[in-house]
Amino acid sequence: MNHRFHRNIQYAILVFLGICFLAPLLWIVFAAFDLNARQGIKLPTPFSLDNFSAVLGDSGNIRSFGVGILLSGGQALLVVVVSMLAAYPLSRYEMKFKKSFLLSILFMTSLPITAVMVPVFQMFLYFKLQNSIFATMLFLTASSLPYGIWMMKNFMDSVPIDLEESAWIDGTSVWGGLRRIVAPLMLPGIATIAIFTFSGSWGNFFVPYILLQTPEKLPASVTIYQFFGSHGMVEYGRLAAFSLLYTMPSVVLYIFSQRYMSKGFSMGGATKG
Repeated sequence: MNHRFHRNIQYAILVFLGICFLAPLLWIVFAAFDLNARQGIKLPTPFSLDNFSAVLGDSGNIRSFGVGILLSGGQALLVVVVSMLAAYPLSRYEMKFKKSFLLSILFMTSLPITAVMVPVFQMFLYFKLQNSIFATMLFLTASSLPYGIWMMKNFMDSVPIDLEESAWIDGTSVWGGLRRIVAPLMLPGIATIAIFTFSGSWGNFFVPYILLQTPEKLPASVTIYQFFGSHGMVEYGRLAAFSLLYTMPSVVLYIFSQRYMSKGFSMGGATKG
């Protein structure tokens, strides 16, 4: 009886936590189809797509989604490429200051980005890089590289070096071994780093808000605040519709990457066998 009682208590706690996480999601889904949406959760009456039409009918919203995808996708691509090139010598070669360098990378992963924004903004002003999407992308890439290099090095350590040595004997160069042997076996790690980098940049409000001043260059993570009007007036329906659309790129990226992650695992298992 005591065991059943404790188990029911555990289930009750888990159900409560699940409801706490599910309630905001239900509000977004219901409010997105409700023209008279309010703060409370209620079924849309009548069911309407006008909120989505209003959001997608605004060219500024479409442009902000495009800027966000360009900014986050470019950052994810740069982080994956640069971190792979940086992680290869750390994983394969013995270097004198390797441990100190890895500890420095580990320290930089815990450095809050808000701590460096003031000097970064001054540097952008000095070099006249403010309001540049490409410069903002480079800064976001640099801020994500410590995490990317650390994770990429750990994934690369799991790839046996014997496979590369066999390829070298057949005449493959170091670059060819990295591209044809190591990279395909690291697809799960590459997909993981790309997803985390894209998701972190896609939801980043602070950096684009500081470094980009022109409304036409602001990503969706910043323009979402246009639905919070003055004097506490909020367009809840359009806000929910925008938020629902805002989650789609990360969800699509995750679903799309599942195929490559499964392929990477199967290739890894086949090679080991």
